[in-house]
Amino acid sequence: MDLATPVGKLPMVGPMYQSRLTRLDVYTLRDLLFHFPFRYEDFSLVSKIRDLQEGEAVTIQGKIISIKNQFTRNRRFIQMATIEDETGTLDVVWFNQTYLTKTLPVGTFVSLSGRVETNKGKPAFVSPAFEIINVPGGESIHTGRLVPVYPETHGVSSKWLRTKIKQLLTISEKELTEYLPKDIISKNNLLPFKEAIEQIHFPKNTTGAQRARERLAFDEFFLMQLVNLVRKKEWEEKQKAHPLTIATFKPQIEAFWEKLPFALTGAQKRAVGEIFVDLARKRPMNRLLEGDVGSGKTVVAAIGMYVAALNGYQAVLMAPTQILAQQHFDTISKLLTPLGVKIVLITGNSKVKSQPARNASASVAGGKSKFDILIGTHALLNKSVTLDRLAFIVIDEQHRFGVEQRGRLLQKGEGLRPHILTMTATPIPRTVALTMYGDLDLSYLDEMPKGRVIVKTWVVAPEKREAAYEWIKAQNAQTFIICPFIEESESQTTVKAATKEYEHLSKTVFKNQKVGLLHGKMKAKEKEAAIDAFRNGKVDILVATPVVEVGIDIPAATVIIIEGSERFGLAQLHQLRGRVGRSNLQSYCLLFTDTENGASVKRLKSLERIHVGAQLAELDLELRGPGDVTGTKQHGVPKLKIAAFSDKLLIEKTRREARELLNHNPSLTDASGLKEMLKTYTIQVVEPN
Repeated sequence: MDLATPVGKLPMVGPMYQSRLTRLDVYTLRDLLFHFPFRYEDFSLVSKIRDLQEGEAVTIQGKIISIKNQFTRNRRFIQMATIEDETGTLDVVWFNQTYLTKTLPVGTFVSLSGRVETNKGKPAFVSPAFEIINVPGGESIHTGRLVPVYPETHGVSSKWLRTKIKQLLTISEKELTEYLPKDIISKNNLLPFKEAIEQIHFPKNTTGAQRARERLAFDEFFLMQLVNLVRKKEWEEKQKAHPLTIATFKPQIEAFWEKLPFALTGAQKRAVGEIFVDLARKRPMNRLLEGDVGSGKTVVAAIGMYVAALNGYQAVLMAPTQILAQQHFDTISKLLTPLGVKIVLITGNSKVKSQPARNASASVAGGKSKFDILIGTHALLNKSVTLDRLAFIVIDEQHRFGVEQRGRLLQKGEGLRPHILTMTATPIPRTVALTMYGDLDLSYLDEMPKGRVIVKTWVVAPEKREAAYEWIKAQNAQTFIICPFIEESESQTTVKAATKEYEHLSKTVFKNQKVGLLHGKMKAKEKEAAIDAFRNGKVDILVATPVVEVGIDIPAATVIIIEGSERFGLAQLHQLRGRVGRSNLQSYCLLFTDTENGASVKRLKSLERIHVGAQLAELDLELRGPGDVTGTKQHGVPKLKIAAFSDKLLIEKTRREARELLNHNPSLTDASGLKEMLKTYTIQVVEPN
């Protein structure tokens, strides 16, 4: 078996467990091998029975001298056993595991790990981990050592994972060949790859576990950096683009700027300048435009698309949702249609629309395409959409689209490669951006347009909730109420769910107001109807999940409540806050929380004083890391298996090593193992709820 083999082929796994493992993102043997423990139980202290002390975590090894099932008054089975070693006996109790009398018959040598309790004045074990051993002192994986604890799912326990990973380590020993150059390993004092994999799963001691973690974290960032640098190098060397003329059309561009209903910010002008330099080159632009909601990214993109149209070429803008595509279409049409630019909108759930509105369908299907700018969702990847003069692509929220989708869009052009501008409103810390998007050049809009009013933000404790509701009624303002989940479940009983909260608020708190509901499981037409009703003032209160985070522009909405705010990352809270404050009206964000954790409240209160997404993203990274620490995941950030984006020193070190390697060995000669590893390496990105 090689590591690309489906995990279901591993002996005693089969289709049922293979299905369960997909919930852990484990599909192949490699995925199982790289399913790392997140902590360890320290049962490395092996003691004799006579030396046991109450409260200590310990392992004892001995022979079972009695075991039986006992039926209790409350109709539960308990398993009573007695273990003996050369120093004495120990009582052991398990609950509702009747099979143990057959699994652990009298005479069996076992290793037991747990915390010592006292029963009738004597030491005892309650529900310890157990493992059958051939002889006392025999090798164990579940007891008598640092025991790995893994991310689990229903039907897949850490004990099951330990057994299968131990089996896999034996089977795949020859597959665990070193792939990093010797000088990088030596210079950075790294464990060999095979030893690191073995030690991360079954460490001999805490030092071994830490050194394994250091090696594998180095690998994770190093491979990410190397993949991006190789992509960038290939893009710059092999790809050719249509160089677009800027100077020739300077009068038209300046006239466009003068007709804008607002003045460009300094950040927008800087970004436009960087884009103009890229567009004039013979190699295609590959740039990331990052900026807060409302910072003016669409206008910057529109200027680039206008330049493409002036040069006689076409531009495409791909957005992740129909709502966002429609808004881009409306905004860009207002800016460019008066200048004679032909713009078409195409989505999967609507008929083709165009500006001017004639021959719309013919504009995107068959023959010569009759438009300058095409705006759409993934629907524009359809084979019927033809682009014969494509020179400029804008991708909004890149992480929402897979590599394959982006590749299909690139292939829409004929001949030379189009220039690419990626936009994101997700506040990504610079260290994350340089690692995740290392193959892109970065432009950042760090200014907001003049006239934008800062959204006043308050953290609202439980005892202030009713007062906050009364204040909202007095404001008589359109209000978003954001709930972390769609429906309530047993694991989320303390978290407001959108459907339940909608029913509660519409019947009680806001019974005299019109309340609407919006969530991700609604059909596209239902979502559109809910948003239109809110936009047109037919709904006063819109209860929604974080589906509103991207793409809903309601200037009249001036209040947003975020329930369970402690469950969101600061960057995501900032994006949600960006749903209001989209006009010159004073707007408000109320962060409802039930937490009494001082650190969580302090983290939330940072939103009362910080209003720049990049600053909040950096702070969030320091306080809670980029992943799912307390609840709702922040999307747009890669899912790291073992490294941490807060480790800036490691990020810098791996970037430096990757750059030096490519400088000295650009084709990775004599590095076949590294080349193979790069082929299998993918970056998973957290998707939104």
